[in-house]
Amino acid sequence: MARDAALTKPEGVDTPKRGSGSAHVYKVLRNEIIDLALAPGSPMDELQLAERFSLSRTPIREALVRLSVEGLITTLPNRATIVSNIDFLNLPQFFDALTLMYRVTTRLAAGHHRPGDVARMRARQQEFTRAVEARDALALIATNQDFHLEIARAGGNNYYTELFTRLLDENRRILRLYYSSFNDELPRAYAIEHDQMIAAIAARDIEEADRLASAHAAQIVSQIQSYITADKRINANLSL
Repeated sequence: MARDAALTKPEGVDTPKRGSGSAHVYKVLRNEIIDLALAPGSPMDELQLAERFSLSRTPIREALVRLSVEGLITTLPNRATIVSNIDFLNLPQFFDALTLMYRVTTRLAAGHHRPGDVARMRARQQEFTRAVEARDALALIATNQDFHLEIARAGGNNYYTELFTRLLDENRRILRLYYSSFNDELPRAYAIEHDQMIAAIAARDIEEADRLASAHAAQIVSQIQSYITADKRINANLSL
C-alpha cells in the first residue's frame, strides 16, 4: 500500500508548472511521510517518482535532497533510498529530551517574555484550535510546532530554540501517532492545555508554567506509549 502511494499521482492535483516541480514533489512526499501514508522503509525510487509526477528526474532528485536533509528519507549503503525508520528503541531518551525542552522553554518564557510575545502565542493557539476543529492532523502537527516555538522564542535563548526545533522536527511522525490514537479528534481538555500555559506565561508565574508544561508533556508521552504498546504492527517491528 505504501508503494502504491509513492507511485500513484494524487487525485485532484494537476501536474505542476515548470519551475515549481521540485517544491510540489517535496510538499506531497513530505506530507505523505509525516502522515504515515508512506510507511517507514518504503522505497523512494527516482524513476518511479518521475513517472508518478510526470517530471524529469532532476526535480525529483532535488525534492529528495530536501527530504534527506530533514531526516525523512535515508540513502542506504547500496544507494537505495527509503523512508527513514522511526527509532522506537530510543524513544525513552527522546521523550526525556522533549519533556525537558517543554519545561525549560516555558519557564523562560514566563520569566522573560516581552511585549507582543503573548499576543503571538495566542495567534498560534488560534491556528492550532482551528486545526483541532477541522481534525486536520497535518495542520495540527504544524500549528502545534509553531505554538511551542513561539514560546521558545519568547524565552530569549536561541540555543534552546534551535534544539527544540530539531526535537519537534524529529517528533512529527511520532506526533502523528498521538493524533491517530484519538482518531484525529483531540479531546478538548488537551487542546485547552495551551491556553493554560499562555495564561501562566502572561502572569509571569514561572512555577505554574513549569507545572503545566510538565503535565502537558507527560500526557503526550503516556498517550503515545500506550498507542505504541497496543499497535501490533509497531511491536512486530520492535521485535525484529
